[in-house]
Amino acid sequence: DINGLSVEVITEGTRDDFISLTDIARYKSDNEKMVIQNWMRNRNTLEFLGVWEEINNPDFKGIEFDAFRHEAGLNSFVMTPTKWITNTNAKGIRVKRGRYGGTYAHIDIAFEFASWISPEFKLFIIKDYQRLKNDETNRLSLEWNEKRLFSKINYRIHTDAIQQNIIPGRMTKQRAGYVYANEADMLNAALFGMTAKEWRESNPDKPGNVRDYATLHQLIVLANMESMNAELILAGKSMSERALYLNAMAIRQLDALARGENAGLKRLEDDDGE
Repeated sequence: DINGLSVEVITEGTRDDFISLTDIARYKSDNEKMVIQNWMRNRNTLEFLGVWEEINNPDFKGIEFDAFRHEAGLNSFVMTPTKWITNTNAKGIRVKRGRYGGTYAHIDIAFEFASWISPEFKLFIIKDYQRLKNDETNRLSLEWNEKRLFSKINYRIHTDAIQQNIIPGRMTKQRAGYVYANEADMLNAALFGMTAKEWRESNPDKPGNVRDYATLHQLIVLANMESMNAELILAGKSMSERALYLNAMAIRQLDALARGENAGLKRLEDDDGE
């Protein structure tokens, strides 16, 4: 929100966010399409767009771009977002169709457009975009901590099952600790592909353990694995049997979570008309 003007941001969970050029153009005129077209027919703009695509898009059609660059500056030259995308296979600009559609651009390009509109307005956009990303980072951090806490709660269920069914009576605390560590490492190997020791040896400069660096998806699956391992222990399954089962379970669940996330991104691309 910039001085009462709402600017839509489409995020894909990375730095490659797309900002609505249509919304930005409203700062200058109610005829947003004409504002964007006037910007795109400018030779300096075309040069910038071409360089951005050459750096970030291996499928960019440089020959078609050279033809546009040769025509830029002529009174008869006209450039639209759709024409640019169709002819050069550009990825930095998108056209979202439908009632609430518009033209969107990668943040690098959107900030350049905002600078052409007004240097002051560009600073307002950058400042509020940074606020938005900070809010997003804080939210994701809170979500990660919640998932980490959930996995630790499940770990108590897991250790109780070990204590009641694997550790025999009159065992020393040190020996019992080995049993717990072996079970935890079995889960680490099934999910992360390495034990705690192997992770430390591969990451000597990082504090904590492998689970502290898990993704949200991995933490969700880890919590499920701990509960399932407790049930398998109660069922009398051997460690080798449980390791194979839990590894297959981790692969299935991580794949399902990834497919669900990709489906969400695909719906976004469909909305964009790509």
